[in-house]
This record gives sequence, structure tokens and C-alpha cells, in this order.
Amino acid sequence: MTASTGNDLPEPAAAAADGEVLDEAAGTTAADSDARDTGGAGTAPAVATGRRLLTGRRVGRRGARSASARRRRRSSTLVLSLALMATGVLWTVLAPSGSATDAASDNEAVRQGRALYLQGCSSCHGVDAAGTVTAPSLIGVGAAAVDFQMSTGRMPLAAPAAQADRKEPLYNQTEIDQIAAYIQSLGGGLEKPEVTEEELSNADLTHGGELYRSNCAQCHQAAGQGAPLTYGKYAPALTEATPTQIIEAMRTGPESMPVFGEGQISDEEATAVAAYILEMRDEPSLGGNKVGGYGPVPEGLVAWLIGIGGLLGVCLWIGARQKV
Repeated sequence: MTASTGNDLPEPAAAAADGEVLDEAAGTTAADSDARDTGGAGTAPAVATGRRLLTGRRVGRRGARSASARRRRRSSTLVLSLALMATGVLWTVLAPSGSATDAASDNEAVRQGRALYLQGCSSCHGVDAAGTVTAPSLIGVGAAAVDFQMSTGRMPLAAPAAQADRKEPLYNQTEIDQIAAYIQSLGGGLEKPEVTEEELSNADLTHGGELYRSNCAQCHQAAGQGAPLTYGKYAPALTEATPTQIIEAMRTGPESMPVFGEGQISDEEATAVAAYILEMRDEPSLGGNKVGGYGPVPEGLVAWLIGIGGLLGVCLWIGARQKV
């Protein structure tokens, strides 16, 4: 016999013990390790069962992780699809209307308008439309003011005066629209209003008449024939004004006219005023000759001068024929 050392087991036994410890760390038993080494038939079913259990647990964990990953991928795909759909809907609703063709057309109108402006307007308003000592700046006035002044022939101005008179337009409507587009591109401003025949036919004439008499008749006269103001200025007659020009004048306030914003008169009410003016000037006179439609005072004066004067003339004629 020999003295015991730190390990009393024989070398084969020590190796088996070490193998048992290693197999326990791997989730098996020493018997399983011996069975693998010796190929023992008695422990083969247990070894196979242990392996199947270990493999099943590993496969189960991998399957659970794979199923969870698939669920996450499906959820991410669904969220991404919904986000794309929502983005498409928002873009359809909020995106500005128009197309590349419209943009190209607008750019061409601005280019043509600038050429016309430099040719016919820059001598007074300046090359950059910032104004000079002769004429004011046009930056920010908007297309509506340009269309009113040029479509009524007031601009270009023939000669300095207290007030620009209405005359035949120097430019056609296409050229006026191009110049208006150029001025609109410089600093924005009020766009040219569009009034349809349907809006005019459906307008409330009664309300339009009330608004006209309350806000316009003091200057333009009850029948829209115009009237003189101070310092050589006057409120022009409305006999030739179009519905668009009427609304443009209300919104931009040319000459001595005040500006009526949407807070004072809405777009619907402005259309009603324009419709009333059209109806008023086209309405036939049921009381005979309107004598220019200048109102009761001129008509009364004509009645006195012609009517009463005629009666006095007849009386004098009769008296002259009587024999004394």
C-alpha cells in the first residue's frame, strides 16, 4: 500500500470523477459520460432521453425566439404600412394643388409680364418696381390693383392730374394678366377676384342694395352715376364697371375710395353689391326718362325749369293774345 495523496482515487477513477463533473456542468450525469466512453447497453436509453430533452429545450428556446422575432417583424411591417398610408393621405389633403405644367405656365406669364412692365411701366415706377419720385412702389400691391388700374385704362397714366380718368385700355386682357402676375410675384398682395355668372345670379340683391346705400351711395350717388368730391377729384360713375372691377375697387381702394376688407364686407356680400349695381343700371325706368339717372334733385330741377317754365310761357302767350 502506498500513502494517500491529495487524491486517493486511482487514475481511472479520478478521470471518471472529472468526467462526471464536466457532464454535470453540461446538464448530464456521470453515467451518461461512462456510457459514451464504454458504449454500455444498459444506459443507452437514458442517455438518448437526456439528449432529446436537452435538444428539445434548446430547440424550444430557439423556436420561441424565432416566433417572437417573426411577430416583431410583422408588427414593424404593419406599423410602417400604416405610417406610409397616413403620409399619403396627409399629402393628398395638404399638398398644394397644381402641376409642373401650371408652374411652367405661371413662370412664362411672369417672364412675359416683366418684359411688358419694363417697356411700359418702368419709366415711372422704376425698373425694380420700387417706385420713384413720379410714381409709387408696386411691390406688394397685388394683382387685383394692377388689373383694376389697367383694365379701366387709368394706367398707364396719360398725363399727371388730380385723378386718373377711365379710358380705353392700352393693353389687352392677356397682357394685363401677365403684368399682374409679374407684380404679384414681387411681393404678393391681393389676387384678382373671380366672379362667376352663377354667383351673380344667386346673389341677394336686397342685401346688396342695403350695403350699397349704406357704404357707396354717399359718393357714387344713389343711381351709381358718380358725384364730385374735393380738390378736383370725383367718385366715378359705375355705368361701365364690370363685377370684377367693382370688387377690386372695394378691396384695393383706388384714388379717394376707402378699402373694404373681408372683415367689413365678405366676399359673398361684395358679390351681392356688384350684382345690385348691375341690376340697378340695367333696370328700365318706369317713371319716364331718367334724365341721366342723376337722382331726384336734378330731375326736380328739370321739372321746374321745363314744366313750370313752360306753363308760365303758355300763360304769357294767352295773356298777350287777349284784347284790351
